[in-house]
Amino acid sequence: MIAVIQRVNHAEVVADGILTGKIGKGLYILLGVEKGDSQSDAIALAEKISKLRIFSDENGKMNLSVTDVGGEVLSVSNFTLCANYAHGNRPDYFGAEHPILANELYLFFNAEIAKRIGKCEAGVFGADMHTLMSTDGPVTIFMDSYVLLKKER
Repeated sequence: MIAVIQRVNHAEVVADGILTGKIGKGLYILLGVEKGDSQSDAIALAEKISKLRIFSDENGKMNLSVTDVGGEVLSVSNFTLCANYAHGNRPDYFGAEHPILANELYLFFNAEIAKRIGKCEAGVFGADMHTLMSTDGPVTIFMDSYVLLKKER
């Protein structure tokens, strides 16, 4: 499971023309579910993300988590994070999990984040989505559950 995490001042997502998620200060997360991912991948990411110290303290040092600052999360599913771009110029997405299972794991991840942080707004799995955000920093982190769980690909 892959997550791209961005620290934001605010963010929102519109799915099929309808505003489905909006947050203030917090984290904007793009989540890609790969074949073979399970609930343990979602739990590992949610646990790490909720404790990730990337917000500034009173001395300007990145020493606080999203929980510490009372921040929120906006989670958007993104199968293109699972792209294989090694051959040619047109990536394939065969590494992405089947949509039904991917959606289940996306929803599970969102529930795990909400347990730890309190608020998790979301996009709509498989929808045509447009996002608007104001990055803070910018601070962007790529996180892979395989690294956290020390799994082989």
